[in-house]
Amino acid sequence: MPPTTAPDTTPLSISAAILGLLLPHHRATGRTAALVAEAFPHQLRRTADFVRAGAPVVFTLPGFPCKSPNPAKVLGHLPDQGERLSLGFLDALCADIERIHPPGARILICSDGHVFGDLIRVPDHHIDAYSDALRSLIKASGLRRLSVFDLRDILGDLPHDAKRAHIHDSYAPTVDALRAEVRADDHTLALYRGITRFLVEDTADFTGTRSALQRECRQRAYGVIQRSRAWGALIARHHPRAVRLSIHPQPIGAPKFGIRLLDAADAWTTPWHAAALRRTDGTWTLMPRAQAAQRGRLIHRDDRPSHFEES
Repeated sequence: MPPTTAPDTTPLSISAAILGLLLPHHRATGRTAALVAEAFPHQLRRTADFVRAGAPVVFTLPGFPCKSPNPAKVLGHLPDQGERLSLGFLDALCADIERIHPPGARILICSDGHVFGDLIRVPDHHIDAYSDALRSLIKASGLRRLSVFDLRDILGDLPHDAKRAHIHDSYAPTVDALRAEVRADDHTLALYRGITRFLVEDTADFTGTRSALQRECRQRAYGVIQRSRAWGALIARHHPRAVRLSIHPQPIGAPKFGIRLLDAADAWTTPWHAAALRRTDGTWTLMPRAQAAQRGRLIHRDDRPSHFEES
């Protein structure tokens, strides 16, 4: 009989170790399983493909869209200490991966502000300014393992409304399909409710009743999910081999791996919906600007509001 060769498990073991570095930061809708292979088969398989090829692991992370339009939540429309800390964390995570997989890792931040800027009521020029500042921050901070990808990389200088219409028409599911999914799937229901809550909180100038605002935001939430799905499909088309990360909580076994960027009391809180507060013990957390202002003093950096320090 010809000799048998044991299967080469090295790529899988290295991939499991890489995912093990992500696990402490997992943003999940349920308890994380103990075994990586059982909990994250999609991520393990895709990571192993990069390891087997001796290539850097590429992660895509939709997010970092723009700041909330509600001044009670954020310090302005440009990136601040919350983004600075989050970007540093992501680059450091890639550096940790480099220690067990020498080709390392890269994270492509898929900035999605223009995808639904009209739905979240943020001006396109604020979104451009945020995205440009994000790129500058990455470059100035020497975060060589990070890069930014947005609609400009795909559709160039088309008007923003034309870009949104293009990806919506090409990739978005129908509202009827989403309504059915919300009724049938707990994860989609939680996402719908979370986005609705953010839209309500982010609306600072509504003149109608609270119930009217909630009705309007529920309708807009479906549009945000439609565009988010469309953006995800477009990213998958342009980066089909990448390991998919998400800033939203994800169930165990999902194709996306939910990742927490910074500490916050609410699992849905992100740097672009909050301000950073440095506690007296030196640790950082995120919270609405109005709350952070009650707990500490405002710190400026580069002549702009940056964060709060607890007093």
